[in-house]
Amino acid sequence: MRTIQGVSVSAGIAIGTVRVLAAVDYAVERRLIDDPQAEMDRFRAACDTAVAQFKQLRDNVAAEFGENKAELFDAHRLMLQDPDYAECVEGLIAQDKVNAEFAVKSAAEQFAAMFAAMDSSTMQARAADVKDVSRRVMNVLQGKRDSTAQDGSVQGDAVQNGIVQNGIAQNGESHIIFAEDLAPSDTAQLDRAKVLGLVTAKGSANSHTAILARTMGLPAITGIGDAFDPADDGHVAVIDGTSGAVFVDPDEATLTEYRRRKAEAEEHLSLLRKLKGKPTETKSGQRVHLYANISRPSDAAAVLANDAEGIGLFRSEFLYLEREDWPTEEFQFDAYGQVAQEMGDRPVIIRTLDIGADKQVDYFNLSHEDNPALGYRAIRICLTRPEIFKVQLRALLRASAYGNIAIMLPMITSVQEVRDAKRILEEAKSELRGERIDFNESIQIGVMIETPASVIMADELAAEVDFFSIGTNDLTQYTLACDRQNPSLERFADPHSPAVLRMIQMTIEAAHRHGIWCGICGELGADLSLTDTFLRLGVDELSVSPTSVLPLRNVIRNH
Repeated sequence: MRTIQGVSVSAGIAIGTVRVLAAVDYAVERRLIDDPQAEMDRFRAACDTAVAQFKQLRDNVAAEFGENKAELFDAHRLMLQDPDYAECVEGLIAQDKVNAEFAVKSAAEQFAAMFAAMDSSTMQARAADVKDVSRRVMNVLQGKRDSTAQDGSVQGDAVQNGIVQNGIAQNGESHIIFAEDLAPSDTAQLDRAKVLGLVTAKGSANSHTAILARTMGLPAITGIGDAFDPADDGHVAVIDGTSGAVFVDPDEATLTEYRRRKAEAEEHLSLLRKLKGKPTETKSGQRVHLYANISRPSDAAAVLANDAEGIGLFRSEFLYLEREDWPTEEFQFDAYGQVAQEMGDRPVIIRTLDIGADKQVDYFNLSHEDNPALGYRAIRICLTRPEIFKVQLRALLRASAYGNIAIMLPMITSVQEVRDAKRILEEAKSELRGERIDFNESIQIGVMIETPASVIMADELAAEVDFFSIGTNDLTQYTLACDRQNPSLERFADPHSPAVLRMIQMTIEAAHRHGIWCGICGELGADLSLTDTFLRLGVDELSVSPTSVLPLRNVIRNH
């Protein structure tokens, strides 16, 4: 057994035979031409044909997966119609008197290098898109055919290599595809009935190919690099799209374990088919919004796969914890914007950084504390180091122009803390207005209720914000005076304690008195033994791990 570690881009398990997708040689001969204008006309005609093909591909994807997922091919079409791209190609033709194919390839390399050099991971991923667009134009210029285009003029790499028309479709078997890389248009043309999963040497979690794989429900792993071996063709493999692990020629123990996991996943999928699109509503008509918690942008795929109505808690501190230096505004904007776009109209509630206590970051240079759970953490850091806080708020505001983002403040204990945070938020808004940068002027602000102080002040806090979200992990810790990091206190730290439940009840009642909604985003939200209690208390929203969404919806719908 050979074990390879890649980067997870789409969750799921696949077990099957490997089909290696041969790399297509895009070597283009450099020819000198006598008539640059005629060559430019060839290029423009090829662009028009490629635009028509991308429109057809877009329509196919929209019909199967929805308008939101088809928009990436609008971006491909716009790239072809970008004056800068056309000027670059035509400039090479005119100045160097080279053939259109060579000029397109040269322009693609220049633009791809420009995107790859950018700080934004989303923009880096666009390097693959410009190559995809340019390859399609080159194919048109070279007279190759395309199975997706109505005029039948060009075909993508996957089709050329037999993924759609030949190989797999002919022999009737399903395979795990191994490839150096896959272009978005190739991925969109894959026959889902014949492809079990994808493994590529190159690529990223932010690429349009990765987003399409998640949309199609295909387990996918990228970034295996030099471990990619064409000799794996025909061998059995297991891929774990959650961990990013690939097992070639798996031993019996690995096969048995992954068959068990796959069976559990299929049972979960059966529940998904039964409940997908169904409202989270009791038999008596009580409606509850069911959201999911995430820690990283890539987790958004699991939110959609499990049919959550939105993201109730995006733990933004992981953008800080997983770095060795301060995350820049651009880095954070990229992360928040990616999630907002992927979620479409669904709410994305992002908690501002909750560093401190059990989450320490070296570059914050926090002093040692004897009792960090009661110390310098979360909103206290933000309000005393506003230069850090404002960077995050600016990134959040900018991302709000791309989706339904709300901001949530952690560890609030007083009304003054909320007002101070809102003042810094207004400063950030004012700066962005001055810079003519778009954002949602009416972005919602909420607070986490996770201290007894915030429960007692809930009526006053409700007058300041748009929503409450109860963090039951910390609320249990502070209500019962039990450090949740201390295993010897486990028997005393009972989250079912009447004291904790009464705190939750008081919070919900205060929220409703002031006309705002109240949710629960701690672990108790997924505790099915308390679902009846939460419904009786009138909770408006529950935010749980993505895999807990469907079992919880099932219980609520049967209540």
